[in-house]
Amino acid sequence: MEDLLARFTEDLIGRVSGPMKFRLLLQPTTAIILAVRDGMKDVREGRVPYFWGIFTTPAHRKQLLREGWKAVSKVFVIAVIIDAVYQIMVLRWFYPGEALITAFILAFVPYLLIRGSVNRIMNH
Repeated sequence: MEDLLARFTEDLIGRVSGPMKFRLLLQPTTAIILAVRDGMKDVREGRVPYFWGIFTTPAHRKQLLREGWKAVSKVFVIAVIIDAVYQIMVLRWFYPGEALITAFILAFVPYLLIRGSVNRIMNH
C-alpha cells in the first residue's frame, strides 16, 4: 500500500512539470467558467449556494448532484482522456485510479468551490 501511495504521489507531482502541463490550467479554468455560469443561474433562481445545498437540502441532493455532474461531465471525461494520454506517453502505462483522481481534482473540485462562492458573492 505504501508503494502505491508513493508512486501515486510521485506521478501526481510529475504532472506539474511534465508534458501537457497546459491542461492543469485549461481544465480547471473550464470548470470555473461552468461554475460561474451555474452559480449566476442559481442566484437568478433564488437557490442556496450549490455545495451548501447538497448538504442541507436532502430532498434536492440527488437533483443537485446530477446537475453538477451534467455540467462538468465533459470536462471530467476529457481530463481522464488527457491524463491517460499523458500516462502512456510519460509513464508507459495506464493507471485508471490516478486518471480518475486527477480528473476529479481538475474538474470537480474547482466547480464545487466556485459555484457556491459565486452565489454567495452575488447575493451580498
